[in-house]
Order: sequence, then C-alpha cells, then structure tokens
Amino acid sequence: MAAVAVIGVAGETGLWLADFSSGTLTPLSQPPVGELATAAALRQQGATVIKGVDFGVVVSSAAEVATGHHEP
Repeated sequence: MAAVAVIGVAGETGLWLADFSSGTLTPLSQPPVGELATAAALRQQGATVIKGVDFGVVVSSAAEVATGHHEP
C-alpha cells in the first residue's frame, strides 16, 4: 500500500503531503521537482492529474462526509 500521496485541491494554491502511516497532512514545503513539477505546472494551467488514486471527493466540511451526501 502507498505510504504517502501528494494532493492539490481545485481553487486552493499549493500542494499537500498526506502521510497515511502517521495520519498527517502537511503543506509540501519544497518546490516540486522532476515529474512532480511538470504535473504541478499542468495543474496551474487547469489540468487534472491523477495517478494511483481510485477514489477522491472534496466536500466543504467533515460533517458533510458523515451525512453521506456528496454531489456528483
């Protein structure tokens, strides 16, 4: 299983590092390099880049997750 994921949310600047082993989410502190920099540049141009993620939903609050109501 993957130990970490890099996440960016539409409308928010910056990227985040989710560490599943430690249960933390922190801002990516270093500028991306290599292929991650390429993907980040595409994101800034409006592209959606997904690799190795098979489910993701953005909601406005944790309470919304508990209700089970998610807009398509």
